[in-house]
Amino acid sequence: MASTHVLFEEDGGFKAATVLSDAGASLQVESATGKRTKVKSTSVMLRFTEPSATELMQRAQRDAQDIDLDFLWECAPQEEFDFTGLAQDYYGHAPSAVESASLLLRVHASPVYFYRKGKGRYRPAPPDTLKAALAALERKKEQAERIEVWAAALAAGTVPDPVAHEAARLLVRPDKNSIEWRALERACALTRAPAARVLLNAGAFPDARALHLGCFMAEHFPRGPGFASSDAAALASELDALTADLPLSDAQPFSIDDSTTTEIDDCLSVQTLADGRLRVGVHIAAPALLLGRDTPLDRLARDRMSTVYMPGDKITMLPDAPIACCSLEAGRTVPALSLYADLDEAGTRVLTFESRLERIHVAANLRHDRLDDRITEEALQRDPLTDPQGDDPLAGMDQAGALRALWRLTLALSAERDRVRGKPEARHRVDFSFYVDLDEQGAQSVRIVQRRRDAPLDRIVAELMILANSAWGRMLADHRAPGIYRAQPPGGRVVMTTQPAAHQGLGVAQYAWSTSPLRRYVDLLNQRQLIAVTLGQAPPHAAGDADLFAVISAFDARYGAYAEFQQRMERYWCLRWLGQHEVSRHEAVVVREDLVRLAQAPLYLRMPELPAVGLAAGQRILIDMLEHDLLDLTVSARFVSIASTSAQDAMDLLEPVEDEGAEPVLDPAAMQATDAMADSAPESPPAESA
Repeated sequence: MASTHVLFEEDGGFKAATVLSDAGASLQVESATGKRTKVKSTSVMLRFTEPSATELMQRAQRDAQDIDLDFLWECAPQEEFDFTGLAQDYYGHAPSAVESASLLLRVHASPVYFYRKGKGRYRPAPPDTLKAALAALERKKEQAERIEVWAAALAAGTVPDPVAHEAARLLVRPDKNSIEWRALERACALTRAPAARVLLNAGAFPDARALHLGCFMAEHFPRGPGFASSDAAALASELDALTADLPLSDAQPFSIDDSTTTEIDDCLSVQTLADGRLRVGVHIAAPALLLGRDTPLDRLARDRMSTVYMPGDKITMLPDAPIACCSLEAGRTVPALSLYADLDEAGTRVLTFESRLERIHVAANLRHDRLDDRITEEALQRDPLTDPQGDDPLAGMDQAGALRALWRLTLALSAERDRVRGKPEARHRVDFSFYVDLDEQGAQSVRIVQRRRDAPLDRIVAELMILANSAWGRMLADHRAPGIYRAQPPGGRVVMTTQPAAHQGLGVAQYAWSTSPLRRYVDLLNQRQLIAVTLGQAPPHAAGDADLFAVISAFDARYGAYAEFQQRMERYWCLRWLGQHEVSRHEAVVVREDLVRLAQAPLYLRMPELPAVGLAAGQRILIDMLEHDLLDLTVSARFVSIASTSAQDAMDLLEPVEDEGAEPVLDPAAMQATDAMADSAPESPPAESA
């Protein structure tokens, strides 16, 4: 007696086996491999005696591929059908087991053409649905082919235009369903390299700098860094109308900034009163007059929260037009929020404060990089200001007497803050300025210039900005006008708050950023509050305004991201600076344990192979730079020897990284200037802590 075989469904597919026993509701079957399985009768699609189970599957799978799906779909009835009936119609005769199995396999494997409705039962897809589905399949096939072509091109070092157009977004905000991402992912698998490396090698970015910048822009400025064009003349006319009735100050204010500064927020002045005492003025640009709460310009500033700085470039918080209207450029008469401090007879203690909204005529814009070498502490203490060669570093400067007076006040204010802090402020701090230059061929090179942050001009500006931010914070508190403060409890970290509180690191009773309204949104918001208080009006933000907390949250996030980006770009340019030098041996200074910093650039690196003993913080060493990577921003070096240096030189090289009471954070990606120094370095993002 011939053996009986069955074709049955299992796990969404079909198998054939020989029946060993039949219990009615279930069957015991054996596959060609000898495996025995229990199969429910309801899962059986066909019973047959020939050919063998193995041969049936082989022939059915082969013959199924020859069945024309379009013709089969046309042959099928429009209603639900059983596959055996369709096989009868398709072949024109009673189908053999192989023919029935072939048709079943073809129908079952074509869900676009046929919808399954039950055991062995199907229904053809409607014509319109089938047409759309087939078009989708064709697109999918074309996309798969395109992905392979693009991936091969990327792996070979060529970037397809669609991928190049999306390159930065693919690295920070990829749509993982897009064919650009899938091509890049495939290329990464082919090259065994990360996505950024694949794109850079393929030419999606001209260099690593463009990649770092492009990724930052894609994440934080997806619509680009530009602004919609604004009518500068109309803004200027509006500002003139708003300020026409403001009094004109008798002071002769001057600013002190780096030559690269374009958003000049602050000026200083010194006047002699009738009784011979001095009046010191801190004059801050007043963009809040143009940027009322929730105006279009205010919304632009609030979206950005701060100017973004990087070596050789920046992205301003405000468009050029309002900056041009409000910046304290020499020779212009502009509105300002002024704080006047009347001093005692010695010129070292503030007796009274007065705030005014007024117009000032800016007398001069002094520049650090042109004057720091001339206006030294020794020069300011000489009277007359002449050295042994008879040169006067301040000769011909109308601000000479004012700088002397401001220096005396600076020393006194600094000493008082040190007393409150309970310790002297670390002043022997080396800072670095980056200057990116272009040669005649347009190639970039970088100059890294050391700068002592205890220079008199730096300290004058820093101390007067601390004075103003503290005094105006007190003014808001006294008038019960909400503001945004920066506070630090003893031993704690700096936080932003709407309540006035002591800032232990700076040694002041309260501290509200107010002196950089062209560059920081918190300062702009506080300035609106201050102007209202000065004019006796209701402040735009009332007590308990939830908007203040929203600004704090958004500002912290944005400001932190901007600072991290600036630090990445400074590290990039440090590595570029290394590449510009033919020598590999450099002097470095130990920061702590295995962390060192180059003596001539703010490049930090870990060196686990440093001697375990004998290298204190501040010790100079010699190292050989081995290799660096401009994409990963990594660098490796080899310790050579301890360098000879004086103790003072070593401490001058060591940059004390303070967190104002907290444990120092020595990760180079997190190092920033203090609040005080920040206000004297307008082209770098200020923050208190490391």
